Amino acid sequence: MALPYLPGNSFNANLGKTKYHKSHHFDVANDVSMLVGEHKPGIGGEPLPFQKSKPRQSVFPKGEGSNLPAWVAFDRQVLCFDAYYQEAVVERREEQYRVRDCKIYFYLEDDSIQVIEPRQKNAGVPQGTIIRRHRIPRPPPNDDDFYTVEDFNIGEEINLYSKVFKIIDCDEFTHNFLKKMGVRIGQKGTSPNDPYQAVRKAMDESMQPLRPYEKYDTLKQFLDHDRHVLRFFCYWDDTENMFGDPRQMVLHYFLADDTIEIREVIPPNSGRDAVPVFVRRGRLPKNVEGLTQPGVATDRTVLNVFGPMGHGGRYILDSLKTGAVHQDYYKDSDLTLGAVVNVWGRKFIVCDCDEFTKEYYRTKYGITEFPAITYNRDKGVRMEKEWPPYNGFGSEEDSLCSCQGLLPKPPKRDFIKFMEKDRRGLDSNVLRFLARLETDKPIDKDRRFIISYFLSDDTILVFEPPVRNSGIIGGKFMERGRIKKPDQMPYSTRLSEYYMAPDLYVGARVDFMKFKFVLLDADEYAFRYMEEHPNDFPKCNMQLIIEKLRAKLGENMDDVRAFFTKNDASGSGVTSYGQFRDLLCQYNLAGVSTLDPKYAGPKCLVDGSLTDQEIMTLARYFSAQSQEAGLDSTKLMAIAQEQLRKRNYESFNNLLDSLVHQDKSKSGYIAPDVLRNVFLSHHVPLPDDILRAVLALAPTNDKGEVAYADFLNRINWRDYPVPPMQYQPVHPDEDWQGTRSKNEVTSVNYAALLEAVFGQPAAAQ
Repeated sequence: MALPYLPGNSFNANLGKTKYHKSHHFDVANDVSMLVGEHKPGIGGEPLPFQKSKPRQSVFPKGEGSNLPAWVAFDRQVLCFDAYYQEAVVERREEQYRVRDCKIYFYLEDDSIQVIEPRQKNAGVPQGTIIRRHRIPRPPPNDDDFYTVEDFNIGEEINLYSKVFKIIDCDEFTHNFLKKMGVRIGQKGTSPNDPYQAVRKAMDESMQPLRPYEKYDTLKQFLDHDRHVLRFFCYWDDTENMFGDPRQMVLHYFLADDTIEIREVIPPNSGRDAVPVFVRRGRLPKNVEGLTQPGVATDRTVLNVFGPMGHGGRYILDSLKTGAVHQDYYKDSDLTLGAVVNVWGRKFIVCDCDEFTKEYYRTKYGITEFPAITYNRDKGVRMEKEWPPYNGFGSEEDSLCSCQGLLPKPPKRDFIKFMEKDRRGLDSNVLRFLARLETDKPIDKDRRFIISYFLSDDTILVFEPPVRNSGIIGGKFMERGRIKKPDQMPYSTRLSEYYMAPDLYVGARVDFMKFKFVLLDADEYAFRYMEEHPNDFPKCNMQLIIEKLRAKLGENMDDVRAFFTKNDASGSGVTSYGQFRDLLCQYNLAGVSTLDPKYAGPKCLVDGSLTDQEIMTLARYFSAQSQEAGLDSTKLMAIAQEQLRKRNYESFNNLLDSLVHQDKSKSGYIAPDVLRNVFLSHHVPLPDDILRAVLALAPTNDKGEVAYADFLNRINWRDYPVPPMQYQPVHPDEDWQGTRSKNEVTSVNYAALLEAVFGQPAAAQ
């Protein structure tokens, strides 16, 4: 019965085979037909009978992990083998061969090999790289193959370009790598003795100098401690000598050669010459008995055998040092805190050292404590420099500059403060207060003044608004300038104190040129500026005010809440500003009011701890009213369009295209900073302060991004014009006589105030 013609049931090798191509085995070279494909496969890529494929690269066993190429997996991994080879030497009687030790490096990433011979002293032969790194072929007749990692093992001999290397050892990484590959590693061996090296060693040992000498090796100390210097602070009491005084010294100990250098610390106006060094660098002896003759103190001593000294004489080195003069010098172990150092007969006391010296002694000698030695020195009476008194000509600063040098210079102005606090757009940096005269004259009690404090140069301007039918001509009451505080000597040696920004607050009493003013109120900008800078204005520092209230109220939390709740008829936790101030007065928390009835409630009878400025700050912080927009949107849009109309700007379409390009998400909204940058790149003739103000009124989303299409329509004076309105620059309002009604605090949330003071809500009681 015949088997079915199916795979597995037939002995025909071509069953199921689809490739029948033939390899190119024959070719013509130099008109000679020859076989060129002896290693190529047969029909269909199958190997020919008795043909084995040889791998071109090293084959590593596959393990767990990613299949990375060899140049990535074995990057910077090198096998290191110790080997030697024997080199023949001809035409020499002393030696017939040499044994040269070397190292073989096998790079796993590309199967390249490098052979290096370590350099030896006075070898007499070129050493270093014997074979540069590359793939080395096997010796003929297998010169078409290259060495792989399987060819390297301890005990193997490798022929590299007719030099036979015997591998005798390897490093730890190579041993572990071959073991993981499953290679049975051979026994370690040793290289044979080199007869030439033995002859050279015997020759070196037999060579002795005719004049023996002692070797002083200071190179190692120099290389280890070059530029390492120990620094000690010393004290020399020279008061026993005539015209002597205590003197401070700095001792430098050079670790490179054990030398010492001493420099003197010369204070200013000491009357001494500033010499470079007190003791020049050199070895410092401990005991000084006197100066020796030249040639007496030497490092070596010699014995005169016969003949005269010098030419024609014979002498040898005295190993016993007969008659040598021994001298002890200071070492680093002798320099400790509190030690007395003999510097050529002068007693120096080591008082302190620097951090590098402490670390050196801590590391070498294990010393952990370094108590500094204090010495009594008469510092004398320090005379403070006293400038001559002010003569009345010019300003005090200008007169002082004429005393500080031969060439008078004008006083320096704080230019950085002037640039930071100067007027910029809508930010005026001017604090304005409403004030009245503190007087008993009936005609002057109703006069009101505007005190303007300029933050750029700390100057003050007093202006009196004109009042009709008052009999008093209004206008500038006091010229702008710096105003001195009262009760100061007119012609003193010290600079006078001037009124600064923290001295002006609501409720303060000031004395300007014998005119006493009481500050009644401040404008909205002054309140906001002081509240935004609480560190510069303690009266507006909310944290300090809360601490004052907490210290005044103590632990009477329930009593205080019951008092405020009793006076709150509605029970909503909100009260009016007048009633809030009356409650503080009744509880002895506010002082006697300096304000007139227009700006404050009934006067308190007991002096408290809060000023009017602090009470207003509390009321503004815990205000229950909603803040209204400070600018009229219609007027602001008219001002913006007027600015663009004057410059005849009409490139709104180009501006819209740029904004659409910046809108990556195509949501119709864009960040305000990006919009300002686009306006700046298109050179839109709109001032930055007006642009910021218009952006504040533009429609935005939850992220604060501006709807740029709607915003452009609002400022487009060509397609969407707004009735024109004349733009007026921002200037001080001379008619301002108090806080406007829209900025006044009408109600105060006292429940939130008590919660901030006691840390618990009012409903918890």
